[in-house]
Amino acid sequence: MKSLILFLIATFYLNITFGQQTTVVKHKLTSNVTEKISVLKSDKSIRQGLYQAVSEQDRAVASGNFEQDKKAGVWHFYDQQGRLIQNYDYTKKQLLYEAVEDTTSNLRYYVDKVLTDTDRTTKPVKPGGRYFGYIPYLQLFKLPPYLTDINRMVSVAVVELLVSPYGRLADYKVHIYSGPTYEKVFNMNLNALNEEDKTFIPATVNNQPIGCRIMIKCVIDNDGGIDFF
Repeated sequence: MKSLILFLIATFYLNITFGQQTTVVKHKLTSNVTEKISVLKSDKSIRQGLYQAVSEQDRAVASGNFEQDKKAGVWHFYDQQGRLIQNYDYTKKQLLYEAVEDTTSNLRYYVDKVLTDTDRTTKPVKPGGRYFGYIPYLQLFKLPPYLTDINRMVSVAVVELLVSPYGRLADYKVHIYSGPTYEKVFNMNLNALNEEDKTFIPATVNNQPIGCRIMIKCVIDNDGGIDFF
């Protein structure tokens, strides 16, 4: 009798597993990054299984798994050259690895304090890494019609993110600079982001959480969007 019960339980779970057939859909995240998402055939709005983001050069950008539309287990994130820069466990909400950030990075950090030589600091960390994790903030911006003729050769965009001591995104702006004197600031709508994109590991000074501004230098593409340098 016990064996029969165990057999029925195993059969039940096998039917669930095989019943959840999946298919892969693709989307362009940026002009250089495409995501490949396993979704349920019965409901393509539910992500289930392997997720991959790859560059046009066929380099890994992100990989991990979804369980019932939620990131689960350990995910791996890479930079533009395909080098591993972060491992993050979404089930345990734990940072496992963060590569050292050098001076070639397009990200700059400014804490709300005048630092001394003895202060011990850590920067804010975005689950998703310094490349993939910041794509959502670039995706939301598009040049307004009156700026579409801006000279791309002498223009740059800077994304400004304010992260609170609690690790929450508190402000989000895009600065457009063109030539030596022109600057236009766009205040972006935080409600256009999902909760995951509003969550960081906060910066610290001497082990105390502190507010920090993240500045990301970007290029303006031909379609009026912005992308990483």
